[in-house]
Amino acid sequence: MIRKLKHLTVRLLIPAIMQLLVCSSLFAQQTVVTNPILSGFYPDPSIVKVGPDYYLINSTFSYFPGIPVFHSKDLKNWKQIGNVIDRTSQLDFMGERITRGLFAPAISYHKGLFYVTCTDIDHEGNFVVTASNPAGPWSDPVKLPQVRGIDPSLYFDADKAYIIYNSDAPDNKPLYSGHRTIRMYEFDYTNLKTTGEEKQLVNGGVDLSKKPVWIEGPHILKRNDWYYLYAAEGGTSVNHSEVVLRSKSVWGPYIPYEKNPILTQRHLPEDRRFPVTSAGHAQLVEGPDGKTYSIFLAVRPYKGDYYNTGRETFLAPVEWIDDWPVINPAQAEISYQYSFNYPEIKQKNSTPQSGNFSYTTDFRSQWDPSLLFMRKPDSSSFSRSAKTGLVLRLKPVTVMDFADPSFIGKRQQHLNSTVETRMDFVAKDSNEKAGLVAFQSETNFYYFARSKADGRDIIQLIQGTKEGKQTVELARAPLKTNGATLFLRIISAGDTYSFYYSTDGTKWTALKEKADATYLSTRTAGGFVGVLYGMYATSSGKPSSSSASFRHLSYSGNDPMYMQKPGVK
Repeated sequence: MIRKLKHLTVRLLIPAIMQLLVCSSLFAQQTVVTNPILSGFYPDPSIVKVGPDYYLINSTFSYFPGIPVFHSKDLKNWKQIGNVIDRTSQLDFMGERITRGLFAPAISYHKGLFYVTCTDIDHEGNFVVTASNPAGPWSDPVKLPQVRGIDPSLYFDADKAYIIYNSDAPDNKPLYSGHRTIRMYEFDYTNLKTTGEEKQLVNGGVDLSKKPVWIEGPHILKRNDWYYLYAAEGGTSVNHSEVVLRSKSVWGPYIPYEKNPILTQRHLPEDRRFPVTSAGHAQLVEGPDGKTYSIFLAVRPYKGDYYNTGRETFLAPVEWIDDWPVINPAQAEISYQYSFNYPEIKQKNSTPQSGNFSYTTDFRSQWDPSLLFMRKPDSSSFSRSAKTGLVLRLKPVTVMDFADPSFIGKRQQHLNSTVETRMDFVAKDSNEKAGLVAFQSETNFYYFARSKADGRDIIQLIQGTKEGKQTVELARAPLKTNGATLFLRIISAGDTYSFYYSTDGTKWTALKEKADATYLSTRTAGGFVGVLYGMYATSSGKPSSSSASFRHLSYSGNDPMYMQKPGVK
């Protein structure tokens, strides 16, 4: 009898044990993705899957190098492997405002070749580049003069290709401000040119009776014999959204989904905790588990519509409902975390991009591929050595000029952040300055610099203004040191910036605390970029033989939305 009971107990336990093993296996396979997947100024994302690999690119406007290329195998861990525009011979951004340059690139792949289409808004117009390796090198741009508009993307259907883009209203006669169309050509992907006649696919948007504005960033995908045309609508601010239409033919007619938009945050209250706003400009992709996911841009304001981190890259799941794709269908709000049932694959030697993180770039031995120049690098103005680190030669050019100042910057990736550097520099005169700049635009920046006044060394905080190439001094203090070494620290705390300095890296003195951060917000400054923390040296319009060296750049971010308890939105 006892033997029978033991046998029965074992028979009953086996299914329970197996269920536990299955659950344990699923848990082990779980990947928790934190939004944004690329923090800071990484707008207009585009993605392509090639085998098990994902490649993602973003707009960079007039910064150089242009269009970073990121690689991932799990949609969570991203590593920058190159830049599409990494040679000054490819494109020229000189004379352009920082917020001009490269708009909304799109990446695709066909038969062993990667393609990137993009718009150089002021110079080259629309163009295409190619590469056999997404890390580069990429080809010189091939102009597409017939493609009149912005945001071009390629769609490959068997052995045919099409280029789809935002264009003008019919007959260039808009019915209202923001009235645009989506148009398409067949594309000769061998000779990189359009063929045949242009065709208009969408006029205005999904509901012309409601005067839809700025339909842009279009893509096409095919599923179950349906061609889906999806695009952003509503402008890239708080009314941003994503809409979808479909057809049985790639040429249309395209019928809009009756429950559009498939993604937006514009209907949610402004005062919700840790809001995500301005969501749109999406692209769909198959995940590692075979399900559909979407990347898109959105922003994290610190109050109302103020944000300094620019438009960032987010990810959310997609559900197919009645053969229509709906992004983030389970809840109204975009979440800061999603759990997916597939394994995480980490990237080696990569800088973190999501959640709260810290890192230090030691210029004596490292170079971060995400560092940016303004418009082009001037090889005569900077150098790097194992002893001194990064050396910037003072140039007459300033960040207020549409040129190439001695500036190398890194994105502000958190609302609450700290950036530090060790600088070695002594000014010879009041026109010579070197230090850290928090830069949003040519008129909206804070410059935390060492200089001279009345023959004495000083530390000062300068603010850009909208009155031409003018600045105002917000604070000044004498420097009681005979040495060249100075440590600088900037702390952002949502709606403020504070500026500290030290002669030994241990004892810090505040030059100015709680400067207005809204002055560096996109809402105040305008444009499409985010704040960069930059190492910057200038002789303010006069010739100079001086230089400043920077040993390292340390960054840390500590935003409250990543400290909340699991499951709390």
